[in-house]
Amino acid sequence: MEKQEHFTPQPTADGSYTFFSTEFNESFHSQFGAKQEAELKFVEPLNLRQRARNSPVFLLDICYGLGYNTAAALTAIWETNPDCKIELIALELDETVPKSAIAHQVLESYPAEIVEILAEFSITHSFQSDRLNAKLLLGDARITLQQVRSSGFKADAVFLDPFSPTVCPQLWTVEFLSLVAQCLKPDGNLATYSCSATVRSALVAAGLKIGSTSPVGRRTPGTVAGFSSAALPALSTSELEHLQTRAAVPYRDPNLNDNAESIIQRRYQEQQSSTLEPTSQWKKRHRISHHRTRHHRTREDTF
Repeated sequence: MEKQEHFTPQPTADGSYTFFSTEFNESFHSQFGAKQEAELKFVEPLNLRQRARNSPVFLLDICYGLGYNTAAALTAIWETNPDCKIELIALELDETVPKSAIAHQVLESYPAEIVEILAEFSITHSFQSDRLNAKLLLGDARITLQQVRSSGFKADAVFLDPFSPTVCPQLWTVEFLSLVAQCLKPDGNLATYSCSATVRSALVAAGLKIGSTSPVGRRTPGTVAGFSSAALPALSTSELEHLQTRAAVPYRDPNLNDNAESIIQRRYQEQQSSTLEPTSQWKKRHRISHHRTRHHRTREDTF
């Protein structure tokens, strides 16, 4: 039987709380703030307030975790259009995380109705009302996402929020992100906190165009992606050049069942034989420092 983690709320700079995962040795959110990260990394880049004008809105929350991204999305959509219908599918590996979030009342700054919905959601793994049809699928997202694809579900907005690529490469591979793309509407968008070249190159390999989102609490931006580049913020020259370095060699998981070590080793071997520019040269050219300041290890990107 797997050992279950015990989660203790940890304060972040905006006054909201997050958890620290001993399994992945990372916090679930940046120290800048769990609540503001949900808003600025996901709700705003995905234009959820604008999408709320056209009901229904289809949401796919990959790595539901404490529930911040869904809570922020429901709040933004219903503040804009109280009658908007929402179809939500959320994926989560560990059901103790959302249950612990409710038990520790970490979502209490959101409207009471939202908290009540997500409290029931964390226990029953579903919720139905005249405005919301929601399902929480538990288990390895590589498996549950295949179920989503088979159901024909297509999202207007995807929250891609796993632990960082270096500790959870399984959910950043070309194959997994190709599955994600297959669950996205033609005019839909995906957002993630990560700007790592390996993630961005995998999104491109999955058939998506990419753009940068504004930095939140750190110097690096996030990423927004979709099938069209028309409304996406352009990448800088430095970011474009980054995608031509060995850092951009993507993670691969051909059968969607390899462990993290195997996926990391496969990428390392591909990097060793790559003819792409060494990432160190790109860093030197743009004077990018290796230095990181961390309280706990948080989900930072490696170049």
